[in-house]
Amino acid sequence: MNTKEMIMNRSTIAKNFAIAAVTVLVLGIAPTAKADNKGCSNATLRGTYAYTSTGTITSPPDLAGPVAEVGTQTFDGKGSTTATATLNDTPQPLMITGTYTVNSDCTGTFTLQVVSPFQATIDVFFVLDNGGDEFQAIETNPGFVITRIGRRLFPGVGI
Repeated sequence: MNTKEMIMNRSTIAKNFAIAAVTVLVLGIAPTAKADNKGCSNATLRGTYAYTSTGTITSPPDLAGPVAEVGTQTFDGKGSTTATATLNDTPQPLMITGTYTVNSDCTGTFTLQVVSPFQATIDVFFVLDNGGDEFQAIETNPGFVITRIGRRLFPGVGI
């Protein structure tokens, strides 16, 4: 191989490497940009969902222990929610009201107020999945290690 062929070969290798590097960069950026806006909004979370919550409260000490909850939660598609649930061995159902925000990447937060039989504020981070028919959530209050899974009772009906 002569000098001219070696220079041409190195040039071709350099061009191929540059093309490969740019391709990897573009492919790496494209999913990130797409992940930022999945098209979700408060309207994505609408209807009545059956949910379960399980976990443990570690503090305050008077509430510490295992938690199991089952209920229904209704979202109006505009940022307001209500729920009714049974918690552990609480004799009366919990009555809950609150607000929620859904981000364009299909994550969001609930701020829930238990209004009876006792009063408490619960903060929740969630992710919508299955086109908004389901959510996965975790309570974010200090001392609460509780996860929540909800599924729309009638997917696609009246939505």
